[in-house]
Amino acid sequence: MLGFSVYLNHDLTNNQINLIENMQQSGFKGIFTSLHIPEDDEQAYLPRLKELGGLCKKLKLSLTADISADGLKKMGIELDDIQQLAEIGLTALRVDDGVLMSDVVKLSRQMPIALNASTISAEDVDELHRCHANFKQLEAWHNYYPRPETGLDDDWLKAKNQWLKTQGFTTMAFVAGDEDLRGPIYAGLPTLESDRSEHPLAATLKLINHLAVDKVYIGDAGLSKRVRGQFEAYFNGNTVQLTVQSSNEALFESDWHNRPDVARDVVRLVEGRQRFTAVSPLQTASRPRGAITIDNERYGRYVGEFEIVKKTLAADPRVNVVGWVVPSDLALLPWIGSNCPIRFIKKG
Repeated sequence: MLGFSVYLNHDLTNNQINLIENMQQSGFKGIFTSLHIPEDDEQAYLPRLKELGGLCKKLKLSLTADISADGLKKMGIELDDIQQLAEIGLTALRVDDGVLMSDVVKLSRQMPIALNASTISAEDVDELHRCHANFKQLEAWHNYYPRPETGLDDDWLKAKNQWLKTQGFTTMAFVAGDEDLRGPIYAGLPTLESDRSEHPLAATLKLINHLAVDKVYIGDAGLSKRVRGQFEAYFNGNTVQLTVQSSNEALFESDWHNRPDVARDVVRLVEGRQRFTAVSPLQTASRPRGAITIDNERYGRYVGEFEIVKKTLAADPRVNVVGWVVPSDLALLPWIGSNCPIRFIKKG
């Protein structure tokens, strides 16, 4: 499942509402918000939370709030008042400071509850079992880390998540956005330090495929239209969408597909030799990672071979360079698997 973040440090603007609607249309299913951020005025949260909750109901988005018992009390909400929480539009709670395990047990019988994945211990799990918590409604959510150099280690996260899943938890982690980074540090809000400057989709795919994460949320408040389109293409059609600099219009006329046998150094596009049958030598330059190439007539029966370079290769007089994947999208190349559809979008 994919989700994103909306913060309540100001009233919802029309631009923010439009972004929420666009994210929903791109396949995102849930919103995360926080009700105990020190920089903000908690007194203003309730009317904003109600407005956000109403919008989530309208768009059929889940709404999970990061809460503390004290934070709820400041807004006049009791932790055990499930009806009031539901009326606001909250569908799940992420509990942390000041919430007892006994409260978690009670809440788990009525709505989904997310615990702090990084700090939950075997003793906590034993207590939840002893008190008959509903593990079908318990999840383990990792934090995001605003300060550079403080994000989690990949190997540690994987081991923790594997243990959490053996205990019956659904796991969740954050990746940074690529627009409207959240202050006061503005350095992205990822769970993993290695993802701080990573392409959001590449970071998401790593978490899901390699690090035992079930749900991924965008930690920052912004995701560009371009990257939203890449999420939508991948999760709705398994298509890797790449932004490309090229004057060859044939690249943008239809989708392409990787061969079923995946090459080490290049992505070999199946349709190339069918579409490019007469290719004269032109711009046989060096081939950096991300170069898009077509074999020319000097390569004999390989004329028309159409490739994306995955590792830097030397110039070859038999190979024309016809374009380049933009640097920000290079991180998506490892995710082009067997028979994977590929769509080129012309850089504006």
